[in-house]
Amino acid sequence: MADAAAQEGAEQLLHLKLALLAGEPPACILALARKAGGGSITSHVQNFLLENFTGTNVDRRQNSTYTTTIFKRVISEVELSSGVVIDELYEEFAQRMLSKAKDSLLNRTDFMYKEISFLSSTYDNVSSRLSVVARLSCSSNMLEGDTGCSLWPSSLFLSEFILSYPKIFSTKCCFELGSGVGLVGICLNYVGASKVILTDGDTSTLANMKENMELNNLCIEQEDSEVLKESKNKVECKYLSWEEVSESDLRGYQPDIILGADIMYDPVCVPHLVRVLSMLLRRHGRQGETRGKSDEFETEGPVAYIATVIRNAETFNCFTKSAADAKLSAINITSSAAPSNFLPYMLSYDRSSVQLLKITLLS
Repeated sequence: MADAAAQEGAEQLLHLKLALLAGEPPACILALARKAGGGSITSHVQNFLLENFTGTNVDRRQNSTYTTTIFKRVISEVELSSGVVIDELYEEFAQRMLSKAKDSLLNRTDFMYKEISFLSSTYDNVSSRLSVVARLSCSSNMLEGDTGCSLWPSSLFLSEFILSYPKIFSTKCCFELGSGVGLVGICLNYVGASKVILTDGDTSTLANMKENMELNNLCIEQEDSEVLKESKNKVECKYLSWEEVSESDLRGYQPDIILGADIMYDPVCVPHLVRVLSMLLRRHGRQGETRGKSDEFETEGPVAYIATVIRNAETFNCFTKSAADAKLSAINITSSAAPSNFLPYMLSYDRSSVQLLKITLLS
């Protein structure tokens, strides 16, 4: 019993730590802190926060405003519940309020460093739970034009799908549309995709994506680079405008799998998206087989997996109609291909809102 309780306590503290590294909203952090303390934010939990969230490289990378907000909310909650706030937490918060950050990274309030840790469901102990860790620079201002540099639920869902069914993607050439921060590409590389091509039509998003690949020790493939050709940890980051791309531009690519997360966001863009999907799905005539855990993944030729949150029914209906007109089959496989939950600590992630579509050419 004691061992089980210790294991559960360690698990809850791990979730709290990973949530902090992932930049979860303060309300989610407080909920996890309460759970780790058995219903309240105890002195033990406060010490844990200080030990794991100050004086480290992670702390220097994190957005200073975020960390200060977390400490402020913790102090307020403990005081309101007539609990004891440890002196060290008061001191740390006071220093943050009085000092002016000298590090330019701390002064960047528009971007935030996050670590998204995917937890394996099979493990011997808490310390061996980590499956893959993605280090990302993400926008903290998604409502003012930085949507491409933000982390969206569909990219988390698609990443979980990749990690749940690695055999589908292993040894395959994978091409992602609207890659954003590059999380999906990191997971594709992890499961052994033979080639990973990430694309986006926004130059600032593309620049941030390349920085994220370097953060994860992935090489950005360049022309005539013999070193990169021999490297297994490589990706291509390409500019791709759906409106302007032509068949000749895509001639060099013959992807086995096309992916996309939250890319049905505007009815105006939908016809261009469907046109690009059609070109990529028709790129090569060779027959291939995609194997997975069920018949859902048995298909000849290239296939696309698109994860999306249906925020606007009109936009989604526009996509399904355009896809049908283009002789594309779009099947909802969300239930039959539900991925494992690799992110139990991300309370802000509503995986139930995401739909997964499998898209192929109609025979």
